[in-house]
Amino acid sequence: MLKRTLGAIAALALVALPLAAQGSMGNMGNEVTLTGTVVDVNCFTANGASGAAHKACAEACAKAGVPLGILSSDGTLYMAVSAKPADPQNSKLLPFAEGKVKVTGTHRFKNGLHSIEIKTIEAAT
Repeated sequence: MLKRTLGAIAALALVALPLAAQGSMGNMGNEVTLTGTVVDVNCFTANGASGAAHKACAEACAKAGVPLGILSSDGTLYMAVSAKPADPQNSKLLPFAEGKVKVTGTHRFKNGLHSIEIKTIEAAT
């Protein structure tokens, strides 16, 4: 009986090990390049506000700590994040508020949230 129990535990461990490894790798993300518009996340999601007429508001909100995000051309909203603790990302996005950008970085998707760790950002046409 003990041999069967130990055998079953060993078999379960062999099956679970690749799944555990896969779960920890799931947060590594993948390298992407995307084009989109930098938006004030609060005004965009709560009021639908965006575009050139909203630029001054987006800049003021960003300076007050409201996060900026990137609304991709396919309609996906990405939050700019950093793998470093206490590393706010608004300073990277603020010069492009309500403008189009081309961004390269690491995309992650967790619990329904798309995020991007920005490596490069430039104005797009």
